[in-house]
Amino acid sequence: MARLWLHLCICLQIPGFSTNLLLSKTPRRILAQTNDKIEILCELKTEHAGVYWYRWSQEKQNFTFLVFSNPFGKAIYGTNISEDKFSVPGASSRTSYSLHISNLHASDNGTYYCSISQSSQLLLGSGTQLSVVDVLPPKTTQAPLSKKPMRCVTKSKAADKKGACSPLVWVPLATSVLVLLLSLVPTAHRLHRLRRRLWLRVHRQ
Repeated sequence: MARLWLHLCICLQIPGFSTNLLLSKTPRRILAQTNDKIEILCELKTEHAGVYWYRWSQEKQNFTFLVFSNPFGKAIYGTNISEDKFSVPGASSRTSYSLHISNLHASDNGTYYCSISQSSQLLLGSGTQLSVVDVLPPKTTQAPLSKKPMRCVTKSKAADKKGACSPLVWVPLATSVLVLLLSLVPTAHRLHRLRRRLWLRVHRQ
């Protein structure tokens, strides 16, 4: 009967269906390298005297009972489950449990669930998907963004900061002086002709 309830609960935990809000698993996905060791955490919303750990194989479409653990570190293992590979340390509280998996291989791929027994039913968490590979992909690193705030500087302020020798200052000034000089050329020429006429009149008299 318990196996029937477990099978029904696991079917409801397949992505796209509802999950049980009494349990939460961290992390949701793990990508690990062969022969590494990982830890899966199970957080309960209410205190409980122990949790069951199961693995769901998508390839084989079956589940395997791994181990039952209580807060005192006492463990009851499933059939043909290695105690060296799966370990359950004593829990710090009745709401937090963990499962350690060592010497990882491709056969360990699957979704791992923690479960509690309540009202003759096995309630499962959201599950942690484990993928074991021979070589981990390289991590992409990005240059840290500068936290220094940017300041907007107006043209007038920029000119003040760059000094009087800045092209922003002397180019417009030189252009204005040149235009002024060119406008004075006709005036100077007329004054010169006027002075010459006056000089001629004075000497003729």
